[in-house]
Amino acid sequence: MSEDRGGPFASMNPARGERKAIISGVGQSQTGRRLYREPLDLTVEAALAAIEDAGLTTAEIDGIATYPGNQDTPPGFSGVGVVEVQDALRLNLNWYAGGLESPGQLGSVITAIAAVATGLCNHVLCFRTVWEASAQGDKNRAAVTMGGGFGGTYRASGFMQWTLPFAAPSAAIWIAMMAARHFHEFGTTREQLAQIALNARRNAQRNPKAIYRDPMTLDDYLNVRMISTPLCLYDCDVPADGSTAVIVSRAEHAEAVDHPVAAVEAVGCAIHGRPSWDQWDDLTTMAMRDAAAMLWNRTDLRPSDVDVAELYDGFSFITLCWLEALGFCGHGEGGPFIEGGTRIALDGEIPLNTHGGQLSAGRLHGYGFLHEACEQLWGRAGERQVVRRGGDPEVAVVGAGGGPLAGALLLTRRR
Repeated sequence: MSEDRGGPFASMNPARGERKAIISGVGQSQTGRRLYREPLDLTVEAALAAIEDAGLTTAEIDGIATYPGNQDTPPGFSGVGVVEVQDALRLNLNWYAGGLESPGQLGSVITAIAAVATGLCNHVLCFRTVWEASAQGDKNRAAVTMGGGFGGTYRASGFMQWTLPFAAPSAAIWIAMMAARHFHEFGTTREQLAQIALNARRNAQRNPKAIYRDPMTLDDYLNVRMISTPLCLYDCDVPADGSTAVIVSRAEHAEAVDHPVAAVEAVGCAIHGRPSWDQWDDLTTMAMRDAAAMLWNRTDLRPSDVDVAELYDGFSFITLCWLEALGFCGHGEGGPFIEGGTRIALDGEIPLNTHGGQLSAGRLHGYGFLHEACEQLWGRAGERQVVRRGGDPEVAVVGAGGGPLAGALLLTRRR
């Protein structure tokens, strides 16, 4: 990553208003495969846990943010939004937001941070709920966007009209195209990419909530069925049921919480390329290239200061791109950087996806990474707790999203 702080970010306000916000509490519902629980039930469980963790009551919550809102296409993608949660918890809101057009799943958290920092509200309940495993049952997995796995007649519109005629309804195919380009340009190999999945499985074995905890070997990875070359089954995240909630509060609230909080050091949400999966200017990168550059230009911290990285793995190649974009290695150097898996292990140079990520712990769609970052910063990760310089991690980076969607947070432990 370049150390140059000029360019498109040079004129940004140095006040860095995000530092007026903290993450004061986190909560997570029961998670698993095919729980057959209603999405609102899961959401309320996670929300109440996060509110209690933040030392608050429902009467003190005056904001809600979510992604993508009440949307159930494909089946189980959400199914619950701001309206349902406000009504269920009887909240009186000063601010709320929910919608699909956002800088990745963390866009809802980033907008909540902005709302708190500007004084629109004091405490925002941010949540993300999925129940894809139950909603899709024992049928084949649906595509993660419109266009596959639903049956019946479908007339494509928008960008899907250019991908469906070529039998490309899913992000699995689009990301595979990008991975193939990276392999071609930089010599990246499947054996190298495998380390993302193998590392996730090793970490998941220490996470009692993870869906897949059985050991995985390199031979297991190389011999499982292919999905879209060069991505195999173990490069794809695991459909799950569960809800994750976080509370974004005014920084002053830290004094009222009985555990450390996560101070928001910097955010990254920029996109300077075309908002397209297949027309991006450099298919070996994605929108995280711009989000990461923005993040580092809003802080004096550097990649070498990061103690733990929780980076989106909807597909393993996305994680490799986040590592490059955030400057843990150079562009095109991700393969050699993760080769052998030692640098990204729990005791390595940059512990990665310490809960098992979505590849093994389950697809909680971005929010699971933020939840894990807070658990690590607060010393609550149990057997998978990272120890840095003799104590709990002090700095965590969270990146979520792939393709033209990306948002990033740099968090620091505040006692």
